[in-house]
Amino acid sequence: MADLYGLLGLDRGATADDIKKAYRKIARELHPDVNPDPEIQNKFKEVTAAYDTLSDPQKRQQYDMGGQGGFGGGFGGGGFSDIMDAFFGGSGNRGPRPRMRQGQDALIRIEVDLNEACFGTERDITLESAVICQKCEGQGTANQSAPSMCPVCKGRGETQFVQKSFLGQVMTSRPCNNCSGYGSVITDPCRECAGDGRVRARQTINVKVPAGVETGNRIQMSGRGEVGSGGGPAGDLYIEIVEEEHEFLLRDGDNLHIAIEISFAAASLGTSVKVETLDGPVDVQIKAGTQSGTIAPVKGKGMTRLRTTHRGDLIVHVDIATPHKLNRDQEKLLKEFATSRGEKDGDVKIKGHKEGLFSKFRDAFGR
Repeated sequence: MADLYGLLGLDRGATADDIKKAYRKIARELHPDVNPDPEIQNKFKEVTAAYDTLSDPQKRQQYDMGGQGGFGGGFGGGGFSDIMDAFFGGSGNRGPRPRMRQGQDALIRIEVDLNEACFGTERDITLESAVICQKCEGQGTANQSAPSMCPVCKGRGETQFVQKSFLGQVMTSRPCNNCSGYGSVITDPCRECAGDGRVRARQTINVKVPAGVETGNRIQMSGRGEVGSGGGPAGDLYIEIVEEEHEFLLRDGDNLHIAIEISFAAASLGTSVKVETLDGPVDVQIKAGTQSGTIAPVKGKGMTRLRTTHRGDLIVHVDIATPHKLNRDQEKLLKEFATSRGEKDGDVKIKGHKEGLFSKFRDAFGR
């Protein structure tokens, strides 16, 4: 059996309005009065049967649960009337619509520093959102009264009238203007929420930020979003993480990078330096003869990987500071040092593609 949603070019999350619009568009193209081709007419029947099933909440639920729905049995009960509704603007869902509606999701952004992103944190956030009206408990009515039947539509939530079309006169329906399709009216609304069943209020929520988050990660808090009208269930609250830039540490996934500068003498002779990390200072050994651009990894001092206890590395980038102001004694000592090594003014070494600066460029661009 063909997928009913696929026939209408929809996915399973489509709303009733999406279904009606999709059918109206396809049916106008495939209608026998427009295209008498027999194959097209068969396609029109399939699309119509799909609409008949998906526009009926009970049939759609049965189909979504694996049943046949109303497909394959012609238009089914009331199907032709629903088809007319699709063409001429009637509602695909019969009967009054409920006052209680699902609330919307909410999204807020919070900033965390690198330390909080690495180790996790808790944060109390205050936000304004729709909450259930305590005075009427979401009913929207005053003094615990109940809505009364709409005198215009007599509780149906819709009004019917005759409309002319290319098929002749047809009966169509519209949501009742008097009750907005609810089938009832609130004659004595709650003064606190004006009949909506919810009010705007500020609330404080505790948020647990897990270790390892980064910019763009979202924390979902079910049922902490906007309360729906009529006291309907609340949507979800999403907390989006924005990571603040650190003063000297740079994040790259699970690893952290830091740049340090040491003297020419320290690089030549080797030394031990203290480097700041998120865990405090650690000793890093600099080998004798270290060149500018050398990296020294420190295991396990990077960022925590989300949902694990594993941590990346801290990558220490070593830069050699070249002295630029020397006194006469220092110049004399350096010249004696160069002479002792057999170095001459103007000496230069040409490096190949596999070493030096060009190799770093090649590695950086993946060549």
